[in-house]
Amino acid sequence: MCGIVAAAATRNIVPVLVEGLKKLEYRGYDSAGLAVLNPQLSRLRSVGRVAELAAQADGRAAGLGIAHTRWATHGAPCERNAHPHISGGLAVVHNGIIENYAEIKQELAGKGYAFTSDTDTEVIAHLIQETLKSGAGLFEAVQRATRRLVGAYAIAVLREGDAAVVVARHGAPLLLGVGADGHYAASDASALLQVTRRMVYLEEGDVAELRRDGYRIVGSGGTAAERTIHESTLSADAVELGEYRHYMQKEIFEQPQALAATLEMIGGAQSFSANLFGAAAPEALSGVKTVLIVACGTSFHAGLVARYWIEQLAGLPCTVEVASEYRYRVSVPDPDQLVVAVSQSGETADTLASIRHAKALGMTRTLALCNVPESAIVRECALRFLTRAGPEIGVASTKAFTTQLAALFLLAATLAKQAGRMSAAQEAAHLTSLRHLPVALQKVLALEPDIAAWASLFADKHHALFLGRGHHYPIALEGALKLKEISYIHAEAYPAGELKHGPLALVDREMPVVSVAPNDALLEKLKSNLQEVAARGGELYVFADADSVVPAEAGLHILRLPEHYGLLSPVLHVVPLQLLAYHAALVKGTDVDKPRNLAKSVTVE
Repeated sequence: MCGIVAAAATRNIVPVLVEGLKKLEYRGYDSAGLAVLNPQLSRLRSVGRVAELAAQADGRAAGLGIAHTRWATHGAPCERNAHPHISGGLAVVHNGIIENYAEIKQELAGKGYAFTSDTDTEVIAHLIQETLKSGAGLFEAVQRATRRLVGAYAIAVLREGDAAVVVARHGAPLLLGVGADGHYAASDASALLQVTRRMVYLEEGDVAELRRDGYRIVGSGGTAAERTIHESTLSADAVELGEYRHYMQKEIFEQPQALAATLEMIGGAQSFSANLFGAAAPEALSGVKTVLIVACGTSFHAGLVARYWIEQLAGLPCTVEVASEYRYRVSVPDPDQLVVAVSQSGETADTLASIRHAKALGMTRTLALCNVPESAIVRECALRFLTRAGPEIGVASTKAFTTQLAALFLLAATLAKQAGRMSAAQEAAHLTSLRHLPVALQKVLALEPDIAAWASLFADKHHALFLGRGHHYPIALEGALKLKEISYIHAEAYPAGELKHGPLALVDREMPVVSVAPNDALLEKLKSNLQEVAARGGELYVFADADSVVPAEAGLHILRLPEHYGLLSPVLHVVPLQLLAYHAALVKGTDVDKPRNLAKSVTVE
């Protein structure tokens, strides 16, 4: 979950490396470092944010270099564990986890190599150095050394006397940038927009050599490989903060546009078509008997909402599994099951492994719902749907979630149509609701000042309880996750009907209770649950629809969304919870975009 930038160019690449790290800081911000050749190898490392490294690097110049921003896995965040790691005149940066590092470390220590860090990465540097002793060049040495590594990695390697940077990837993202003045590599396209829009996405097992005047790639089989050059459509402005205080705030307010982009293909459509999910989708989706959704974190919550939609609209049994659990348990394979992987980055390690696990069991009907076109999960699945949320920099996901919900509703409606469970009138109504969704969400965002006032009441609390019923229970889960992620207030979510089965014991005046109260079939049941809280002196914060009848009483705060939105109500109701978490974090003074101990793209287990 770290960020890598590398460059071989005719220009001074030190500012390029530093600026690239700033764009990748969402991937890790425990420490940062860089190594350059000019002509000797020199290294700079710092604990904390990239700004501290930038101050050290000011005035430096070089044409070859590698850089890294870290999220700690092996070893505490400190300078000796910061990348790059060095062995002789060779430097390495690494994203991922090497599972057999202890075995390799013991072997190399026996050969006289001294280890100065607690990381798994240092074994890569010494292993390549040892391989070079056989007379191999750097490119060949990296190829041979990486064959011994078990786990996930993206690496970049630099050595004194070599006018090239060598990179390799297996299970962690890495792409190349083809520039007019040189060649580059990074974990994410956003880091390279400053120098080029021409990107080459490396495939699993690729090793590449970057020189000022060219590059070459060798595939996992050891033979030369050609990879397509893609013109990135990502705007440099899309990854700039602009007028907003934080990326999270920016991304919350970008949700109407993100939804409009995601739903653009149904703008003039008269029906739900399986072709939305790829040319092979009509055949792949026909005969589907059950649906399995695998995901992690916020994407898992999107899957939980989708279960209600798929079962209600399509009449198909739907299971939603945390990917890190599904991949390691014994499950019953079903060749007629549609396996849906939901991921913002498309590189989530457990979700990717779950898809591979399902395919190994003979379940080939696979669908990726993802925000990144060339990501590993998209390439792994037979079908795809791109959510088109644009870059999401804030660690706490917002617009990725709402666009995932829109995509999953499209899937539920498409499966319903294929099953013959949707009338023409229902289909037209759902299409109209989807098209109006961006406008409806824009109205919800106008509630921000009122929500900010509520948030000020949360700042001194240590715990909070979130309640929801039906397809709003996952929205309560997501609201609790957002609050704990960025404000560090401990928050839990429960189905409101479970309140009397345990959580009610926690309720007192110091435990704020947040509830989502749409005007649906479960509203009367929910009101009874709210009464249970009020009777114990609990402070209630209720997000209701305009027409939800919730009686006013002491200790009850209520905000009404502008309109009721039926089955798509979860898309609207989650936005106030995002804003509540954001403004609570502002009052508390926490780091909104870079919360402690977390990183954006979870590319390791």
